[in-house]
Amino acid sequence: MRNYSPERDFESVKRIWLECGWIKPNQGDILELYLKGQHAWVTDIQSVAECLVIAADGDIQYMNEPLSMSCLTGVTTSHIARKQGIAGDMTARAIAETASQGAAVCTLGMFEQGYYNRLGFGTGGYEHFIAFDPAQLRIMKKPRIPKRLTKDDAALMHKSRLNRKRGNGACNLFSQNITSAEFQFADNGFGLGYVDDNTGELTHHIGFSTKNYEYGPYNIRWMTYQNDEQFLELLGVVKSMEEQVRLVTVREPKGLQFQDFLEKPFSYGQITHKSVYEHQNRAVAYWQLRICNLAKCISAVHTNGETLNFNLHLYDPIEKYLDDSVEWHGISGNYTITLGKESTVEPGIRDDLPTLTATVSAFSRLWLGAVPASGLRLTEKLDGPEELILRLDDIFRLPQPSPDWDF
Repeated sequence: MRNYSPERDFESVKRIWLECGWIKPNQGDILELYLKGQHAWVTDIQSVAECLVIAADGDIQYMNEPLSMSCLTGVTTSHIARKQGIAGDMTARAIAETASQGAAVCTLGMFEQGYYNRLGFGTGGYEHFIAFDPAQLRIMKKPRIPKRLTKDDAALMHKSRLNRKRGNGACNLFSQNITSAEFQFADNGFGLGYVDDNTGELTHHIGFSTKNYEYGPYNIRWMTYQNDEQFLELLGVVKSMEEQVRLVTVREPKGLQFQDFLEKPFSYGQITHKSVYEHQNRAVAYWQLRICNLAKCISAVHTNGETLNFNLHLYDPIEKYLDDSVEWHGISGNYTITLGKESTVEPGIRDDLPTLTATVSAFSRLWLGAVPASGLRLTEKLDGPEELILRLDDIFRLPQPSPDWDF
C-alpha cells in the first residue's frame, strides 16, 4: 500500500471505478474532483494500481457533542485483483492511519453486511425512505420563490450542509469537493433553496436528482435546514411540483414520522402497488461505524442517573490485519468504565465490578444507540450479567442514529 499519486495513478483508478460500475465513461473529471481533498491509497499489481481506498475527514454528532471522524468513502478493487485479500488489508491500514491521526470513530457505507465486521464495524440505525406523490403533502404554507442551484453553487451548498440541524449520529464530511462531485455524479442533479439577503448564506435547500424531469420519480439526495420553519418551507417547494411530478423519494428526517405529512398513505400505496410510481416506506440499515478511540467516545457519554462502573473485556479483530509498520493496532484490552455525568476509561479491571465482554462491533453499536445491549447479546458477541445488561439498556437509550449524509 502506498499513497495515491494523481499523475501516476489516475487513469488506473478511473478504470477501477468503471469496472466497479461506480462512474460512467464521461465522468472522469468528476472523479478527479472527488479524490482531491481526501486521503487516498493504492496497491499495485505489476506496477499498476489495482485497488483504491479513500477516506474523508469529518465529524459525527454524538448527542450534543461532535467527535472527530474518518469516513471510508470508497473501497474499490479492479477485476484482476478480487479475492486476494488486498482490499481488507488496505482498509485496515487506512483505518489505522486515520486513527493514529486522531479520528475517534470510523464510518463507511457497506455493500453487504458482514464483510467489514471483521475489521470491527457494526451496523448503524435504520434509514427510512418515503416515496410519495407531492400532491399527498399536507402542507398549507406557500413557499417563497426559491433560488435555482447548479454545480457553480457547490460552495454555498456545502456550507449549508455543514450548518444544518443535526441529530444523534449525523455526520459531516469536510471537503467541499465531496458535495460538488456528489451533485455532479447525480442524474440530472439540480437544487432549490433560499439565500439570506443580508449574509449571503444558503440557509436551507434541497438537492434533487432524476432520470425523468417531466414526471419523475425525483430523488431528494439531501435536505438541509436549521429550524422547523425552514423545513416546512422546503416541503412547500416539493408540494409545488404536484401538478406534474408523480413521485418523490425522501429520507425521513430524524425526530419525525413523515407519514404524518401525507394524505391517505395506505390507500395510495395500494393503488400504486408495483407501478413505476409506487408509494412506499422502505427501511434499510446500510452504513456502519466502529470506535477507534475508546476514551474519546466514552467521554462523550453523559448520564443523568446513578453512576455505573463495570469492567469491559474488549476484542478488536482488526489487530490481525496490522503489523508493526503502523502506530495504531486497534483497541483490544481490559478496561474499567465509569458512566456518569462525567464518563471515563481506565486500563485494567477490578475484581469487585461486573464484567461486560464484547467485540468492538457490538460495543460500537451499543455506544451509538443503534441496538440495546439486550438485543446485541442475541446477535453479536456481547455478554454480561443480567443486571448490567439492563443498566446499559437504560443508559444507551438514545435517539436512533442517522448520518444524514450518504457515503
